[in-house]
Amino acid sequence: DRAWAMDGWTAKNMPRTPVASSSGGRGAGTPSKVLAPKKSLTVGFGHHAVLSVADKVIDAFKTGKLKHIFLVGGCDGHEPQRAYYGKLGENLPKDTMLLTLGCGKFRLINQDFGTLADTGLPRLLDMGQCNDAYSALVVATELAKAFKTDVNSLPLSLDISWFEQKAVAVLLTLLHLGVKNIRLGPVLPAFLTPDAVAVLVEKFALKPADTSNPEMDLKKMMSRC
Repeated sequence: DRAWAMDGWTAKNMPRTPVASSSGGRGAGTPSKVLAPKKSLTVGFGHHAVLSVADKVIDAFKTGKLKHIFLVGGCDGHEPQRAYYGKLGENLPKDTMLLTLGCGKFRLINQDFGTLADTGLPRLLDMGQCNDAYSALVVATELAKAFKTDVNSLPLSLDISWFEQKAVAVLLTLLHLGVKNIRLGPVLPAFLTPDAVAVLVEKFALKPADTSNPEMDLKKMMSRC
């Protein structure tokens, strides 16, 4: 009751009983004996592993078997809006691949993405934790070199979730490298002033993730918007 007496805290946002969360937490009244079935996951797709099959990835692009690559990951949290990232994964076309990393990957790795048709390449590549963002950058830059272009011209979309300072540091690294058209969510950092947002939008085409409509965001990313 003392907590509820503080400004902003109510029985609604500080419940005494467990409630359902967007991260799949146990909801009120759910028997504790109910467990998710065991599932094996293949991990360890650092840049050395991915680039070892770069020729297959490049060939898949050239033959039309692979149309787009998504990098979806970053931080995770309890906010309902973060369910957006899982729904995004559910709707990815079969001729796309997904790179994921950080705690945000747990919105995705429980889904069955299978393999890219006629290639044997897994569609889901778990690249590790947030510190492994370096590997994702290496993969992107090496693919750009192979196609004799830059990262912004690749059929690649970045949809990043953030929660704390480390994710902001990763974002600043991407901006320093000139990467544009990044989607950031589930909300923009509160410390970004309107003037700062205006600069990021103008110079880097930074976009807020449309957490209310992941299907529309997916269509925009596929059309390079």
